[in-house]
Amino acid sequence: MRLHDLFSDKNFYQKLLRLACPLVLQFLMLAMVAAADAFMLGRLDQDSMAAVSLATQIQFIQNMFFWAMSGAIAVLGAQYWGKKDLAALKKIFGLSMGQGALTSLFFWAGCLFCPEVLMKIFAKDANLIQIGAEYLRWSSWSYILAGVSQNYLAVMKVSDHASRTAWISSVTVVINIVLNTIFIFGLCGAPAMGVRGAAFATVLSRAIELVWCMESCHEKSFVPLEIKHILHWDMRLLKDFWRCGLPILGSSLVWGIGFTSYTAILGHLGSDAAAANSIAAVVRDLICCACDGLCVAGSIVVGNELGAGNLAKGKLYGQRLMYLSYLIGLASTVLILASLPPVLWFVKLTDVAQSYLSGMFIILSIYMIGRCVNTITINGVFSAGGDTLFDLYSLLVVMWGLAVPCAFIAAFYLHWNPLVVYACTCLDEVGKIPWVMYHFHKYKWVRNLTR
Repeated sequence: MRLHDLFSDKNFYQKLLRLACPLVLQFLMLAMVAAADAFMLGRLDQDSMAAVSLATQIQFIQNMFFWAMSGAIAVLGAQYWGKKDLAALKKIFGLSMGQGALTSLFFWAGCLFCPEVLMKIFAKDANLIQIGAEYLRWSSWSYILAGVSQNYLAVMKVSDHASRTAWISSVTVVINIVLNTIFIFGLCGAPAMGVRGAAFATVLSRAIELVWCMESCHEKSFVPLEIKHILHWDMRLLKDFWRCGLPILGSSLVWGIGFTSYTAILGHLGSDAAAANSIAAVVRDLICCACDGLCVAGSIVVGNELGAGNLAKGKLYGQRLMYLSYLIGLASTVLILASLPPVLWFVKLTDVAQSYLSGMFIILSIYMIGRCVNTITINGVFSAGGDTLFDLYSLLVVMWGLAVPCAFIAAFYLHWNPLVVYACTCLDEVGKIPWVMYHFHKYKWVRNLTR
């Protein structure tokens, strides 16, 4: 594709930007919560920051299930919305909500009743385990609230209300950050609660998010949630839902547990490595917001065309997204390197942790290219046409066949420097690029999935 052809279609970019801009803002606002927790707690002490970073890996695993449900909504919902079949979308909304609520209850119970057991997976330091368990116990109620609100937000995205999701996420994140400041440091007459304050702020902001979502879906142009579709599921749509969702769930769990394994491995290398990794992860997630927003927007734009039967146009849009992913990756590399000096200035770390953090940022600058290309191509373009199994295969081979074993051996058997271990955890994204490009040009993802 020539450069002129890449940027010549104004209609494509209008559709893409109309969706991507609010989604990027939404992802940025969500990432800001983790950033606020890390940096504010980092101003207290290094162990509080590291412990909360490790504790939130439980929520990260829960999000794998929500991403699978949201992914199935994005694939099927976008195609049915492109087909103008509102009745089917309502049924998909209901069955996803029922399953999301059940999943949330499971994680809520684990965090409320046995947080110490969960923390021992990620750390061996007794102080980190104690701090993290306290955070999990206080934040457990946010798991139920998030499980419901994420389904509302997913349906809004595919039904031309991405801007509302951005508003909801942005405002509630600002509220979360303000509440963080008040309850962590004890401002405005509130007691200084530290880690408990961060958890309490999360619960309150999640409650506000859910109430706003419920109110929005009562408005005329929004897709309403109907109780009958939560209790009685359309079996044909349920089958289609999980035909799309199970591969996404499988790949999400494989990827999520792999990423959690990286955190656990580095967490067992000491508080310096854990603290540096927690900061690197926060900055990485902030910079990946553009990539993640473009991924979801691209999936909806391509899915709309495929669901409407415009396969040639859907294929062309997918090609444009693939080339754009490289440009986003290069821009992300520059941002990673540029952010290192201000981050080192702001966060209170030991000299050893600072040296680890500098090295991690250099490694991340290379990793970001693979991260952006693979995310947009696999989770955006491939998923739009229901080609969701490829992600699972590639993760099993590259992450679990290469990156996780290398990191585990380097940490616990060879006892290499934490930076070498961290580099091992970044092998998967860079190593996948040739395989992803080969699969892309088979065009198995150019399919209409609607009935």
